[in-house]
Amino acid sequence: MKRRAFISLLGGMAWPLGARAQQEKMPVVGVVSGRSLEDSARQGVAFRKGLEEAGYLEDQNVRIEYHWLGGRYDRLPPLLADLIRRGVAVIATPGSTPAALAAKAATSTIPIVFGVSQDPVQVGLVGSLAQPGGNATGINFFVSEIVAKRLGLLHELVPKAVRVAVLVNPANAPTAEATLRELPEAARVMGLQTVVLKASTSREIDAAFATLVRERADALFVAGDGFLNSRRLQLATLATRHGIPTVYSGRDTVDVGGLMSYATDNVEVHRLAGDYSGRILRGAKPSDLPVIQSTKFEFVINLITAGALGLTVPGDLLSIADEVIE
Repeated sequence: MKRRAFISLLGGMAWPLGARAQQEKMPVVGVVSGRSLEDSARQGVAFRKGLEEAGYLEDQNVRIEYHWLGGRYDRLPPLLADLIRRGVAVIATPGSTPAALAAKAATSTIPIVFGVSQDPVQVGLVGSLAQPGGNATGINFFVSEIVAKRLGLLHELVPKAVRVAVLVNPANAPTAEATLRELPEAARVMGLQTVVLKASTSREIDAAFATLVRERADALFVAGDGFLNSRRLQLATLATRHGIPTVYSGRDTVDVGGLMSYATDNVEVHRLAGDYSGRILRGAKPSDLPVIQSTKFEFVINLITAGALGLTVPGDLLSIADEVIE
């Protein structure tokens, strides 16, 4: 009986080992995002959709490894070192400038598909938008236009606001610096004063709101960032508790009670990154794939939160919103 059981066990092991060997032959796409796992379901679906459009189905002819950092950018060096050591086919960094820059610094051979808000030429990711050269290409979504537009929408909703606090994550230096570079001029044109707040931990977010209240800020502008997005419920709760009208960098926070958001459609960025990753798997070279400049934006308003804050949303704003949560 023991011998038969042992033979049966060996037979049972044969399929998993064979399946594992077959999987190991598939190309691997390493997706590295500054977002957290809990708020990235739609982004993951979109990335897979883009791959499918290019002819690749997960676990059939491609393996996808998702690495959600949740704003822990200190994890990038060891993570990228591991992906490079194992020779993944593509490193995709949709929506994370720190991840894109770290990947570019870590390898000059493995193809990189990025999604960044900064000018990819200016930050050294590509030689030009039309002919990237090197091993990186991807999607570029705009910062200055978005910053000014987002602030303008907040001002339109709260026209009596004078002091606007700006919350950035200093650990995400590229995005924080770009926001603080573009926002003061936009604020000056609108006659607004700004107060800069910084937070890289949950405790620092609490401290930032304490400062915001002490400084008597009339409204809050939250910069785009994976960590801040991962703390969306904390941010939305604190903003409502303190009666602070707030505009966010993505609809995820509005979905859980935030007031409003205006940003590039992050889901679409992930789909495009998936498509480019699939094209590279089919043989395209990153150097030959022009950088896509995303022009699809999304404006979302939460009327329930507006009511809780005692705000009446003008009809003009409602008419241009892509979605109104009631």
